[in-house]
Amino acid sequence: MLHKSFFEPQRDETVGESAYRRIKSDIIRGSLKPGQKLKVDRLKEGYGISASTVREILTRLWVEEFVIAEGQRGFEVAPVSQAGLRDVGGLRLLLETQALRQSIAIGDLRWESEVVRAHYMLTMVEESIVAGDLSKVNAWVQQDWEFHSATISACASPALMAAHSGAFDRFIRYHMLVLDFRGRPAADEHARLRDLVIARKADEAVDLLQRHVQAGMDHILGTGRIPV
Repeated sequence: MLHKSFFEPQRDETVGESAYRRIKSDIIRGSLKPGQKLKVDRLKEGYGISASTVREILTRLWVEEFVIAEGQRGFEVAPVSQAGLRDVGGLRLLLETQALRQSIAIGDLRWESEVVRAHYMLTMVEESIVAGDLSKVNAWVQQDWEFHSATISACASPALMAAHSGAFDRFIRYHMLVLDFRGRPAADEHARLRDLVIARKADEAVDLLQRHVQAGMDHILGTGRIPV
């Protein structure tokens, strides 16, 4: 099953789940900035939840490495750094390449159709950005997730998918902080990856994925917006 977007309300979610999603989304989007103090009273008022719910959410986000605990001083948004990007990028690749190989080996026609569908949705956004509509970069981040998640969704390992989802969330936080798109090269790599996946060429697909993610990290670092 594909990851639920943390950017969009989910049907039948509780007040606590809604607040968790919104706070996590605000961290990933950069509305809550790296290093920002997270005061319980301010979050309680801003998100319309109780103090105990705030603490539960902050503890959950601490486990997910989106916030850090400062002893008796409370919580703050986790910092970002070039080393942090490389670290989480490496973790993403470790998990995604394994899941990709498994999916290529056992995926069925329904899986193939989902890969094609997700790529088509991604292409619509990418073509708009390449044409100059930079307002679509936010949507691109989500569609990028949908496509890469689709390529590995047949791996038959919920634990692997969950671990990958967590790593990917932390990885795309860097994309959201710079809000920049690599352009035509990234779009072409996505199309090539789709073709290799459908053709069941695992070694070539993994090699392309590794180069694709590394190029994305190099692009983010090249913006100069991520501190050392």
